Amino acid sequence: MTSYILRDGKSIPADEVFNAWSSNDLNKMLSVLDKNTHPVDRHFLLQGIINETYKQRNEKEKLNICRNVCELFLEEWPKLADALVKDFGGQLSLPRISVFQNYATLLAEAGEYDKAIAVCEIAIKYRLNDGTKSGYNGRIERLLKQKSKSKII
Repeated sequence: MTSYILRDGKSIPADEVFNAWSSNDLNKMLSVLDKNTHPVDRHFLLQGIINETYKQRNEKEKLNICRNVCELFLEEWPKLADALVKDFGGQLSLPRISVFQNYATLLAEAGEYDKAIAVCEIAIKYRLNDGTKSGYNGRIERLLKQKSKSKII
């Protein structure tokens, strides 16, 4: 039985990428990473992979996958953002986009503060919210403090 999804205001058959990201099965998501799909489904696929591997980042393999897919996400972000804005009525705040906060945290844990700050700056440019009271601006302040402490040691 074919299921349908709404993309660009049209009902289209769900593809294997949609089925993979909506399954939350990391192996299924990784198996379709190289497949072409609608940018909205690409966003959710990449974010799904990042969310799952971020939770398991204490395992070196998962950490490497997370970092690589985060970089891929950032490369593709302008195209993905345009599609999300179009599909979600002109707003990027819904659905919540967790990739930026996850990647900034991952980079900070690796001591890559400048790169983490750059990720936060991209999020600010797109008016994204990380769910904290101080937002990405506060996150940048905390990263700058961490960076200065790391130089003291």
